[in-house]
Amino acid sequence: MAYLAQARAALAALPATRLLGASRIEETAPLGGADQPPYLNQMVLLETRLDPHALLDACLAIERQAGRARGARWASRTLDLDIVRMGDRRVEDARLTLPHPAIAARDFWQRELAELDRL
Repeated sequence: MAYLAQARAALAALPATRLLGASRIEETAPLGGADQPPYLNQMVLLETRLDPHALLDACLAIERQAGRARGARWASRTLDLDIVRMGDRRVEDARLTLPHPAIAARDFWQRELAELDRL
């Protein structure tokens, strides 16, 4: 819970960015079949003038500040910030794909997006 609070505060403090809302926190089974504790998931709604790659860089920096060390895919981690969508913007390059390619496959994202869409 503390990592999520830290991430919300850090995202809200980004330049040219405002935190408009946050979904409730949901506990889910870890992805990838690894034997590890459940994840806590939360989605936030931001208004930002940052371009997608600048936002991605900021998210990666917030993860590092929370002690995230990138290792094996699906490994346990302190914090994982994903940019799921940025309005109707589309990006597809080596660093970023928008909307996120797993957007339709993650039920919890669908619930969280629906919750934020009601704001």
